[in-house]
Amino acid sequence: MTDNSTTSFGFRDVPEKQRQSLVNEVFAKVADRYDLMNDLMSGGLHRLWKDDLVGWLAPPRGDAAYVHLDVAGGTGDVALRVVRAAGRGAKSTICDISGEMLSAGQRRIAPLPEAEKISFVQGNAEALPFPDRSFNAYTIAFGIRNVTHIDRALAEAFRVLKPGGRFLCLEFSEVQVPMLDRFYDFWSFEAIPRLGKLAAGDGQPYEYLVESIRKFPRQEPFAALIRCAGFERVSHRNLTGGVAAMHSGWRI
Repeated sequence: MTDNSTTSFGFRDVPEKQRQSLVNEVFAKVADRYDLMNDLMSGGLHRLWKDDLVGWLAPPRGDAAYVHLDVAGGTGDVALRVVRAAGRGAKSTICDISGEMLSAGQRRIAPLPEAEKISFVQGNAEALPFPDRSFNAYTIAFGIRNVTHIDRALAEAFRVLKPGGRFLCLEFSEVQVPMLDRFYDFWSFEAIPRLGKLAAGDGQPYEYLVESIRKFPRQEPFAALIRCAGFERVSHRNLTGGVAAMHSGWRI
């Protein structure tokens, strides 16, 4: 029997089995310009938002037993912030499905003194290659909207966290400030693809990334998904009027 299931890839529907490969193609194209991509999409604010994410995580300083997982870890922005915030304590693992993204991260981090604290593993957020109850913290920044089955990724996050472990997600969300929403729509659909074409020679990946933001669940529906995965004490904080939001949950 043929499986005709479809899912969204930006504003178009594609066969569900093809979506991950299409997403992988997007990130293969932008891997070497990933930080530039985030600067274009957020006006540079993603750097401050990631500071906020790690500030909310508050990894303990000097705890050598603290282990952190950053899924869809890109070029290591969050992992670097976590190990720096933890001083001589935490170790961080970056897990990404894209080999190109991992290579970009390894090239960036290898010369840094924090390199000995950070490891790289290729893997799918929907089927993480780690044992149950392995990590004290799980973060994912601007990555969860790119997985095909968000519920499976959240279930995997719950599985690999230790009891008492924390889930934190940073993702673009719904602007909740009048007038800012209009400006953000213009920036997203008109400016970003054009800037992407100028900066990277190809605006198409940026069109998908903007469209994927609009298809992602808004603040409260996403919080409900996190609760359904088993997390407790679920909460969220808006950043820049809801342009981005952080969601937190605990495995009790």
